[in-house]
Amino acid sequence: MLTQTLNTQAIKTQIGGSRAAPAQPVSDQFGAITGHVGLVATEFSYRKDEEIYGEDEPSEYVYQVVTGAVRSYKLLSDGRRQIGAFHLPGDVFGLESGPTHRLAAEAIIDTTVRLVKRASLEKAAGADVQVARKLWVMTASELRHAEDHMLLLGRKTAMERVATFLLEMDRRLAVAGMMALPMCRRDIGDYLGLTLETVSRALSQLHAQGILGFSGARQIVLRNRQRLHNLDA
Repeated sequence: MLTQTLNTQAIKTQIGGSRAAPAQPVSDQFGAITGHVGLVATEFSYRKDEEIYGEDEPSEYVYQVVTGAVRSYKLLSDGRRQIGAFHLPGDVFGLESGPTHRLAAEAIIDTTVRLVKRASLEKAAGADVQVARKLWVMTASELRHAEDHMLLLGRKTAMERVATFLLEMDRRLAVAGMMALPMCRRDIGDYLGLTLETVSRALSQLHAQGILGFSGARQIVLRNRQRLHNLDA
């Protein structure tokens, strides 16, 4: 939780002003909003598997991933976990329509996030139509992802789900033709509504068919994107 991480790692930065360049490219959608109205953002670092906020906690801040990766998830009454989204560098998360967080959020690996007070953003949106429009675009993007995820969980086979996931990560993560996945296969299973064994079996089948190759435990090279698209279709 945020109250557990208030320490000397916090670095206040004025978005849009001079600051050290992040280790990975960061989308400017958050900076475009905060910089436009002169809001001050703060950076915090979280260790692997450390909670950023919990389910039903007050949604006091809006977050952006600077480096690392974040998973948002819900624990079911029987202890099962459903991951709703993976947030990668540049992604904004924690936008809520109500006063509390619907899902919990954790750092998948060592992660740095940038945050700004929700009340400040809402005040700025009420006074500036450009800020309101940008917030709407970000909210609509989250809604579109949620609808796509619902379709994936409800109508696609296990192989189609894995193919969809790989194509999404290829679009968001691939560098020089290789994906370095921050999440483990159990995370992938909890995102796709599949068991760990089913995910591993699907990846092995795709490897045997020459559609993908492995370079380390979490590094994947897509060798035949068209066949993967055909499976996703």
